[in-house]
Amino acid sequence: MAPRIVVLGRQGAGKGTQCARLVDAHGIIHVSTGDMLRAAVAAGTELGQQADAIMKAGDLVPDDVMIGIVGERLAEADIMENGVLLDGFPRTPAQADALEAILADQGNELDAAINIDVPLDEVTARMMARGREDDTPEGIARRLELYEEQTAPLIEWFSARDKLVIVDGMGTEDEIFARVEGSLGLS
Repeated sequence: MAPRIVVLGRQGAGKGTQCARLVDAHGIIHVSTGDMLRAAVAAGTELGQQADAIMKAGDLVPDDVMIGIVGERLAEADIMENGVLLDGFPRTPAQADALEAILADQGNELDAAINIDVPLDEVTARMMARGREDDTPEGIARRLELYEEQTAPLIEWFSARDKLVIVDGMGTEDEIFARVEGSLGLS
């Protein structure tokens, strides 16, 4: 059965790196919210057109549009066959409820929500080392604060359903990947 996995972790925790490794090793399809939105806009779907207008106005895409775009993407053949690593969705318990319903309609369920856990001081240091223009101490602190606010209820949601897997995100990429694979039963 193709796995359906949500990937969580603070900015700088190495989600993108670990997702890329899972894609290479197991052929699971990595889907990030940003990629999904851009693909829906490029494809000119009705939901993509709605999202495009909202983003051009500088607003956040509301749950109903985001859920519709995710639902469309999860129904595509590559994901049905190979599974999915969802990165950036769900962001709220309401979106998690919708994800659960979308998967149930397909005869599937969420296998796990993996949280790559890296301490605040370490992710801050990693982001500062990247040297991106928006990676100022204040900007990093604000993004991490927002992440904590938004993600805490989601962590509780997955935990209450026995879907939460916490992986230590400290160490080498290989060490972390071995933990990720092992925690998901993929090794």
